[in-house]
Amino acid sequence: MNPGNGDGRHWLLRRRSIALLWRVFVAILALVVLGQALWEVHGYFGVDGWFGFNAVYGFVSCVAMIVFARVLGWLLKRPDDYYRDDA
Repeated sequence: MNPGNGDGRHWLLRRRSIALLWRVFVAILALVVLGQALWEVHGYFGVDGWFGFNAVYGFVSCVAMIVFARVLGWLLKRPDDYYRDDA
């Protein structure tokens, strides 16, 4: 167990730590997006020069990967007794 914490769970499993990590990640994302206001962005394709494009593109890409993985898992899943030897 973890000495020093009250509930004995790993620090990444505690509700308070998860909430703190979400706040830190959102703050970092906000700083990166707001930093784009300080530096001029030269896009190659037009749309990639829009304010906040990289953050939106990254978020949409992550959501698409998660949806693709869920669909692929559903298509490739096998029953729990798939390898059972009935002979």
